[in-house]
Amino acid sequence: METFRFTNFPVYTKAKELYGFVSSISGSVKDYALQDQAKRAALSIVLNIAEGSAKKSDKEFARFLQISLGSVNELFACSELMLSKRFIDKKEFDKLSEECMNIAKQLGGFSKKLQKS
Repeated sequence: METFRFTNFPVYTKAKELYGFVSSISGSVKDYALQDQAKRAALSIVLNIAEGSAKKSDKEFARFLQISLGSVNELFACSELMLSKRFIDKKEFDKLSEECMNIAKQLGGFSKKLQKS
């Protein structure tokens, strides 16, 4: 097995970019629990892809991708709260929403592929 193979996965790269975006907009979130939760959810997406890629079986890796997918959903819920409290604007929300959807699709497809092998 290749060491750090996760660095070759496009979904890992997109998840890192999403984490960077969340970090950049979270400074405007004055609810510090929400700010922290959004950043932790975004970070969890990245880290579960990395951790799962080191597992011995594709089935185990797929389980970690499902955990990442749960974190995507958590981040989207955070983004809705941030928008409703006017901590972020509609443009930021739309970008966050689109990126969450793209990553969710990639994770779902990747997980299905692993479960079949």
